[in-house]
Amino acid sequence: MTQYLMSVHHTVDDVAPDQAEVQRMYADVDAFNSKLQASGAWVFAGGLVDRTEAKVVDATSSTVTDGPFSEAREWLGGFWVVEAPDLEAALQIATEGSRACGAVVEVRAFQGE
Repeated sequence: MTQYLMSVHHTVDDVAPDQAEVQRMYADVDAFNSKLQASGAWVFAGGLVDRTEAKVVDATSSTVTDGPFSEAREWLGGFWVVEAPDLEAALQIATEGSRACGAVVEVRAFQGE
């Protein structure tokens, strides 16, 4: 089985959901996570705090700065690592994840060893 990173992306154009919608999304993601765990596809997952809370470490200049690394219009909001037999199965899982979290999900396989 191949492991895939399914990353959840947000953009500056995203409309912030109201509190009821946020709660529905949390419940849907919890149900999706439970389904992944029960199926054996689950490896790991996590949601990230707001990008404004990020720190950037640069060992080449011994600095730590506040805020996200890039001034991008898009950013990573969370991710899943799943195991799937092939890309088609991973895409099917990602479709369910995208539906649950209400955001775009990018699918990328990990490099082989």
